[in-house]
Amino acid sequence: MVQPIPRYVGSGPTKNFGSTVRSKVNAYFKEAGIAPKADGRLIFKVIAMLALFLVPLAVILTVPMSAWTALLLVILMGAGMAGVGMGVMHDGLHGASSSKGWVNDLLGGTMYLLGSDAFTWKVQHNGAHHTHTNVDEVDQDIDPPDLLRFSEHAPLWRVHRFQFIYAFFFYGLLTIVKLGNDFFSLAKVKRRKEPQYKNYNFRLAFAAMVGVKLAHVLMFIVLPLWLTPFTWWQVLLGFVIMHFTTGVILGTVFQLAHVVEGAHQPIPDEAGIINTDWAVHELLTTANFAPHNKLITWYTGGLNFQIEHHLFPYVSHLHYPAIAPIVQQVAAEFGVPYNVKSTTRSAVRSHVRRLQQLGRAA
Repeated sequence: MVQPIPRYVGSGPTKNFGSTVRSKVNAYFKEAGIAPKADGRLIFKVIAMLALFLVPLAVILTVPMSAWTALLLVILMGAGMAGVGMGVMHDGLHGASSSKGWVNDLLGGTMYLLGSDAFTWKVQHNGAHHTHTNVDEVDQDIDPPDLLRFSEHAPLWRVHRFQFIYAFFFYGLLTIVKLGNDFFSLAKVKRRKEPQYKNYNFRLAFAAMVGVKLAHVLMFIVLPLWLTPFTWWQVLLGFVIMHFTTGVILGTVFQLAHVVEGAHQPIPDEAGIINTDWAVHELLTTANFAPHNKLITWYTGGLNFQIEHHLFPYVSHLHYPAIAPIVQQVAAEFGVPYNVKSTTRSAVRSHVRRLQQLGRAA
């Protein structure tokens, strides 16, 4: 049975949490005299992430080397691809990088370098995930293939008891699978016939998607086959390893935010109502990790500050460390849980324990 699209109805002492935290964060930017969008620090990050992704490819195509050296460069490309997705593309597609739309579109368009589609990502991520976080059958981020069980409301299979072991392998398939899944996602949006997409040109979008996929294959498979002495199977293996590296990083970072201990998974009642304010819902379903690790914050594009990102997706991730204490203080004042894991290691352990819990009957 498909759950109704939720509506959030706040009441009680936490009802005004959302308006209060927004007011105080807005006051911070006003008093500091800074804009909530990115500043000059983003320029270096964009250059660094694109270089980490594309420079190794240029080296492979132009410099003779052994297969083992190429393997190391391919892994670097995978880390760079993940970095582009988290630190460049993500804010761009949220409109958080700049007050200028064309800048956001340009940075968000780096998703095409990953072989993926920006439109379907916006529908699934900006729309369903950010609006209805951790709500079963609405948030697709907790609705993976059947071998994985991220929701306590999903069917339980015996194989799920081992998912804490094999889940990370499937994370590695994330971007490879998305290369094909984008077409199904586009078709799904078209079938729903939602009013906001009434005038959207799906035929043109399909053609553009085909072009992006072909360009991705040309860049990362055809060119190495043409310009390097590596065999076809070595090139294909390198392509898979690159995507696998990206998928493991992205999949793990994504799940550390919502499939960890303490992250709730509410479902609407029969009227489609979740009895909490939307902002409170976001804190109940989201977690931060490693907030004091500057390298993790820089590399993940602030995705370790998921609470702040979900409350303020239009704010550049560069400001999350500054506004996090404000959010945490307001949460304490209203008695709202602020779920944070102190280190990346503790967050991964919490995720593994949560996978174990979800793999067993309640």
